[in-house]
Amino acid sequence: MTALTFNLAAMTQFLSGLLHVPSPTGYHREVSAFARQAFEALHINGLDISITRKGALLLTWRGDSDLQPVGITAHLDTLGFMVKEINSNGSLKLSALGGINWSGAEFENCTVRTHDDRRYRGTIILSNPSTHVNREAQRKERSEDTMELRLDLRATSRDEVRQAGIDVGDFVFLDPRVEMTETGFIKARFLDDKAGVAAIYGALLALKEAGLRPAQDTAILLANYEEVGHGGAAGLPAGLAEVLAIDMGAIGQGQNGDEFSVSICVKDGGGPYHFDLTQKLRRLAQAHDIPHRADIYLYYASDGTAYWRAGGEARVGLIGPGVASSHGYERTHTEALQHSAHLIARYLLAPADNDS
Repeated sequence: MTALTFNLAAMTQFLSGLLHVPSPTGYHREVSAFARQAFEALHINGLDISITRKGALLLTWRGDSDLQPVGITAHLDTLGFMVKEINSNGSLKLSALGGINWSGAEFENCTVRTHDDRRYRGTIILSNPSTHVNREAQRKERSEDTMELRLDLRATSRDEVRQAGIDVGDFVFLDPRVEMTETGFIKARFLDDKAGVAAIYGALLALKEAGLRPAQDTAILLANYEEVGHGGAAGLPAGLAEVLAIDMGAIGQGQNGDEFSVSICVKDGGGPYHFDLTQKLRRLAQAHDIPHRADIYLYYASDGTAYWRAGGEARVGLIGPGVASSHGYERTHTEALQHSAHLIARYLLAPADNDS
């Protein structure tokens, strides 16, 4: 058995940088450029990197064989908002990007990016939020109809806001609030799915340091529209034998996963994943003593599902680090990050005949 070493410091440093780059779904330029530069800096022989027309990052790595090429997919896009309307008082009405938890976004600081790249700070609040003024503030439902963006701009009318360059369709970036604790926990917005991308980064770095390359030619798609359901629908090459999706393992009441393991999803909202590939992943985890948890996610679907729905024929599986409080202020642990990277690396090294 080939020993692999995982550079957790490098993984978490990459993850921290990635989390600080804004990437609400539909806005890919900054994050694709950041990720491209980081993967290029690994200087891996045979690793080619490009940006697709859709804006996703595509890495292709020549393996020991081209007989049964495989794909890996994760997503760089996150949740966020767009400006939907400028209110008469100068605040902004918002439209959600992806399934964001509105109550979880309350009192979050943010940045509005104008179409010409001017940037203004603000805060997501309930309309009329003061409990000393609004007796219904605590009981009010939090939704797009009751919340707004309060700009840190001396503007009290639509015209004044427009004069600052802000208009309908501008992106809103929520602050990620990244914190890495001495006990190994990682807290931030958007660990879904930047923690998964960091696990891929760690797996590639471990193989490079061991002087290894994948058993099969490998295509890695870092998609940019997963949060709205079609990130993995295009971008992976034809003729793949398998596609391994990397996304968060959702944690909560009734779930089997935790923040310290790699989750192996056997079924989600799109249905069951491929039995043979799921079994292969379990065998790999067991053979290499990788802490893992099988789980089912009822209100979730991945880019693997998008790939299948677009007509992809490969076997598809899904794994990822366990992440708590999904689509809110999320948390995972460095152990889950490392174990996910380890399983990705072992998958890339596994023989094509599914013997692990």
